[in-house]
Amino acid sequence: MATSSSHRCLALFALFAVSLKFCYCQNETIDAAGWGNAGVTWYGEAEGAGSTGGACGYGAAVANPPFYAMVSAGGPSLFNNGNGCGTCYQIMCTENPACSGRPITVTIADECPGGPCASEPVHFDLSGKAIGALAKPGQASRLRDAGVLRVGYRRAPCLYKGTSIAFRIDAGANPFYIAFVVEYENGDGDLASVEIQPAGGGFISMQEMRSAVWKVNSGSALRGPFSVRLTSRESRKVITAQAVIPANWRADQTYRSVVNF
Repeated sequence: MATSSSHRCLALFALFAVSLKFCYCQNETIDAAGWGNAGVTWYGEAEGAGSTGGACGYGAAVANPPFYAMVSAGGPSLFNNGNGCGTCYQIMCTENPACSGRPITVTIADECPGGPCASEPVHFDLSGKAIGALAKPGQASRLRDAGVLRVGYRRAPCLYKGTSIAFRIDAGANPFYIAFVVEYENGDGDLASVEIQPAGGGFISMQEMRSAVWKVNSGSALRGPFSVRLTSRESRKVITAQAVIPANWRADQTYRSVVNF
């Protein structure tokens, strides 16, 4: 009886691992533990964060806590027209002698639209720091010189310990055009919807801008303080950051909430 129950549990876990869509990929095999195969390259400076102007809109934040430069550009299946921004993946390198065999976790923060990124089903273009973290001590330069690496990968929950969700207001925002980057979401990492509530009004749906940036255009000026309601993409969890953007908000400023998934 116990053996039968264990087999049922394993079968359910395998089904869960496949159904969660560990990336937005087709024609790719995922094992029962959620691991698939991917290609890896790297870009930017050897110990750097790849790009500080990445397509997801995080800007210089990728080099700082809680990202700590452990980020990656995603090929088309991972970037997924911006829907993949903020998702987290474990990557494990074992096939090169310089590989440590220990998994690392990276966040998708940029797009890699061409070259090897577009020529295989799943491809990570890692930051210099992230690819170095895949190596044995003292072997990072050997991995960086190895060309395209074959690795295992799987979708992982994002976990930014001690960090709440932040909203960085777009430099061009004004009372008629509210836009911001949503940063540091735990759990799924990506969002199904973002809604903003101006002072004295109801929640208004915002539009995703092929990145981690969300915007709303209004025919009349919107007044703060603003609350923001977030729905995660896979788990469909909902949280609200109450009055997170103050009435005297300014463009190009970051406002931190007290909530996270």
